[in-house]
Amino acid sequence: MLELFENELNNLKPILDEVTSASLDFLENIAEKPTYIDDQTVTAADLLDAGIGAAGSLEVFRKHYEKLMVASPGPRYWGFVTGGATPAAIAGDWLTAVYDQNTQSTQGAGDVSAILEKETIRLLCQLLHLPEDFNGGFVTGATMSNFTGLAVARQWAGERSGRDVSREGVSGDLVVMAATPHSSVVKSLGMLGIGSNNVVRIQVSEGREAMDLADFEQKLIEHQYRPIIVNCSAGTVNTVDFDDIKAIVALKQKYPFWLHIDAAFGGFAACLPAQEHLLAGWEQADSITIDCHKWLNVPYDSAVSLVRKEHSRLQVSTFQNSNAPYLGDPSENFSYLNFLPENSRRFRALPAWFSLTAYGRNGFEWIVQNSIARAQAFGTYIQSSEYFELLAPVRLNVVCFRLKSGRERMPVFLDRLNRRGKVFMTPTLLSGEPAIRAAFVNYRTAEEDILIAIREMEEVMRIL
Repeated sequence: MLELFENELNNLKPILDEVTSASLDFLENIAEKPTYIDDQTVTAADLLDAGIGAAGSLEVFRKHYEKLMVASPGPRYWGFVTGGATPAAIAGDWLTAVYDQNTQSTQGAGDVSAILEKETIRLLCQLLHLPEDFNGGFVTGATMSNFTGLAVARQWAGERSGRDVSREGVSGDLVVMAATPHSSVVKSLGMLGIGSNNVVRIQVSEGREAMDLADFEQKLIEHQYRPIIVNCSAGTVNTVDFDDIKAIVALKQKYPFWLHIDAAFGGFAACLPAQEHLLAGWEQADSITIDCHKWLNVPYDSAVSLVRKEHSRLQVSTFQNSNAPYLGDPSENFSYLNFLPENSRRFRALPAWFSLTAYGRNGFEWIVQNSIARAQAFGTYIQSSEYFELLAPVRLNVVCFRLKSGRERMPVFLDRLNRRGKVFMTPTLLSGEPAIRAAFVNYRTAEEDILIAIREMEEVMRIL
């Protein structure tokens, strides 16, 4: 063995001790870490012939590059929809790297870590009150989860037109309908060859982002002789609006279509008895997207794709590695390589399993309820503020707002607010109008963080 590697293995404990110390320094002080990095300059270095070892790399990283690490797992990083990482999730993620499994099969020789992945899916479905009617697996994020569900939907649509899409390619027969699809859905349609411009847009209800059911049914009638894929939003990213899933499912009995539900973070509303009505009927979906690095508070990257077990044949025909006989017969030997896009798969289930078993139903009910409470408190401030106004009701955990006057100053306001490094929010568009969005999914966010953000916002407004 090369002497460098031998030395590394002999000093593994002190190396990991140093990594632990660096990790604790970040995590224990995360509330004070900046949410914006002013100094983004680094000095490029050439690759060395002789490496400096893990301890040397850690030293160089901390000296030159650690400054670039923003407090995105912290309590006031409200941009995008960014969860934190619980202690159990961090432990699971660390061990994921240690065990370094390529999670594929549930039986046979070699790696069988998929046994635990399937168990994790079962626990997650229990948390979300979903029946065991779905095949589920972990992917990188909502984009790949939406891609997976829509890929199987594409195969279903092709079969209804007498076409094996996975072998023969996409035809122009199928129709995709959506009211307010997330950008990842649109991106997935582009990657699938369906075309992001070929979505039949359903009108939204007045003042809402949810689909207008009358317009939806009319479009179903117009396209009833073509295979239809419907993308349903269970929590839009700007206002957490939900399509009426129960009514959509009822229409599915009348007009056959594939129902894909994008519940990236809204699906976790099912944790709370007071909110689970928002998802009534979602157990009838053909495919569902769930993001775990949002409300489940596990590290990036982690999401789940759920596809009804009755569509297993279609799912295998979509993703099967037909030219790799060593993967076995998918009908006899389950392998995620025949059910999901990736052939190389990180053991993403482990951080989620640690979280679900460590905190249980009560823990995640608290996380969701806490996020909703923080959003309501922030929304109440916006509603009574002399500077800001709400653009939509605070339905769950996202606050969408704008300046009351001088709206042309919003980009300057947001830039100055973010640069102060105490709180981070993102710009968006709602009904074509510029807005600011604050999303609450991090388990660390407390009442004091709302007060800090309010103070920062008002100070910026006073000098704007």
